[in-house]
Amino acid sequence: MKDLSDLIANLRRPRLLIRAARFGQTDYNRARDLRRLMQAQAVPGPEQALERLIEEEAKLEASRQEGAANYSLMRHIELLIAMMAEARLLPRPPQAI
Repeated sequence: MKDLSDLIANLRRPRLLIRAARFGQTDYNRARDLRRLMQAQAVPGPEQALERLIEEEAKLEASRQEGAANYSLMRHIELLIAMMAEARLLPRPPQAI
């Protein structure tokens, strides 16, 4: 879990992509959006979903940087929205006092 949280925290993406994803958080519906994004019948747990979302987003980021013709800005934003939402569902480690 810590590795996933660290991975998310260390992502560096253009500010406009991140702002759009943050704005889209209000409309995120896990059951609807995650199933569609992952093309799955059942919604996996946050850890499993986040692992798959990170892999897919990394592919899109590579396409974006290459300037590939098949790059989808909307899909990239949708994946970032889902990643942010799923990261919030991960269990938090206990705080040291």
